[in-house]
Amino acid sequence: MGAISLKVNGGVHVVDVDPETPLLYVLSDELHLRGPKFGCGLGQCGACTVIMNGGAVRSCVTPVGGVKHAEIVTLEGLGTPEKPHAIQQAFIDQEAAQCGFCLSGVILSAKAFLDRNPKATDDEIRQALAGVLCRCFVHARMFKAIQQYAKTRRA
Repeated sequence: MGAISLKVNGGVHVVDVDPETPLLYVLSDELHLRGPKFGCGLGQCGACTVIMNGGAVRSCVTPVGGVKHAEIVTLEGLGTPEKPHAIQQAFIDQEAAQCGFCLSGVILSAKAFLDRNPKATDDEIRQALAGVLCRCFVHARMFKAIQQYAKTRRA
């Protein structure tokens, strides 16, 4: 065990955990964040996705000891209920959420991808999101929301 300093959603947090502890457990158990979810535990479903240094990362397979100097953003760190981030507003506008289990993976993967590739085509966006699993089959509404956000990135 040892003190590890993390920068999450703009704030610095010091946690006393084993460095091999998955980042997801630290975010949920120590920092009480509910955006990233435990899905498969193997980094395959995307429910645990966070943005780390601008890229989408699966927090369930990322040891917390390896992220000491990273900028980490969870779904909670994008916006507030009063002032949602543009991609969150797009999901609200398109009524693109159902059960919410995959939202962290979909929203954060799409945001990270479009922030790096603002002129991405629809096919490129689909490919970037191919590894995020959704059980509710609201893909069409989610994709409309992502397209809405993509338009703001291109402007």
